[in-house]
Amino acid sequence: MLKIIISHPTSNQNNRAVLKGLLDAGLLHKFYTAIGIFSGDFLNRLSNLKPLKEISRRRFDLNLKPFTVMAPVMEVGRLMSSKLGLKFLTMHESGLFSVDAVYRNLDKKVAASLKKTSKQGLNAIYAYEDGAYYSFKAAKENHIECLYDLPIGYWKTARELLKNEIVVWPEWEATLQGFKDSEAKLKRKDDELALADRIFVASSFTAKTLEDFPEKLAPITVIPYGFPEVIKNRVYNIGDRPLKLLFVGGLSQRKGIANMFKAIASLTPHVELTVIGRKPTNDCEPLNQALARHNWIPSVPHDDVLKHMQEHDVLLFPSLFEGFGLVITEAMSQGTPVITTDRTAGPDIIEHDVNGWLVEAGSTKALQQCI
Repeated sequence: MLKIIISHPTSNQNNRAVLKGLLDAGLLHKFYTAIGIFSGDFLNRLSNLKPLKEISRRRFDLNLKPFTVMAPVMEVGRLMSSKLGLKFLTMHESGLFSVDAVYRNLDKKVAASLKKTSKQGLNAIYAYEDGAYYSFKAAKENHIECLYDLPIGYWKTARELLKNEIVVWPEWEATLQGFKDSEAKLKRKDDELALADRIFVASSFTAKTLEDFPEKLAPITVIPYGFPEVIKNRVYNIGDRPLKLLFVGGLSQRKGIANMFKAIASLTPHVELTVIGRKPTNDCEPLNQALARHNWIPSVPHDDVLKHMQEHDVLLFPSLFEGFGLVITEAMSQGTPVITTDRTAGPDIIEHDVNGWLVEAGSTKALQQCI
């Protein structure tokens, strides 16, 4: 029977869905992650302390515990450094406890384990972008199949599509973090893709971006992310009041937020905007000013995000480059229609003007007219 190792340093809803599928099918050999919390254990008790509440998001189904291998030191260092404001320790790529360092550390740990586990009937390793290079190299040496999950479109396509944003919105450049990646990191991304035996993506848009890869790639399969449980008792009461708009996501121009704020500026007082998401930097003055004009919530638990979706009329998701856009399906599951662009999973799941709206990415006018 097929046996698979899956690794993800920080995990997320989509990774948990893959884990559940592999576990239910009896295919899971090991799950490697940085921090995993299980009901009743020591880390679970620690997560009740306010300074460590962040790690409560790493709670997993108890059935996964026998399969889970953790490498917590680097991730704990990253979380504590962030809490203490030690930015030099979490600096992009170069920081001792940067996200990149956390990913590399787990990747190397998995790679070191593969020779031994290959003798235990392991057939495949399932890994994610930026965390697969070392484990895939070791897998090839031990005749283990490499399954690659690419959660966002190809980096070269991203740079091509987004480079004009710096010209059009130069004051928002600080929010475009993807342009900071070093040549070494970008080469590792390409090497991971080249080593993969199967590639999984979540949208037709992401699959299309891989046409820009300079070499022939392994088969690509589009598997859309799912919907949360759909509510059945949504009550709509628009009435004589402003249209309540919601944005959820990272506050970067990759998400098209400069276009969003400009589109809404001339629509007030007929609309009200709530923004849920963290700033990637404090050095973008137009972002700071825009957030001051609207209802800004930096972070809320996932269940509360769904409640906010129920309380709003429309979700805005004008992203310029997206692997999927999970907030689209989350909002739809709560009965909230979505305005999104042609560079998300929108075209795969939305029929324009039937169950949502699709607009041209980067067009402030089209977004404004649609609202």
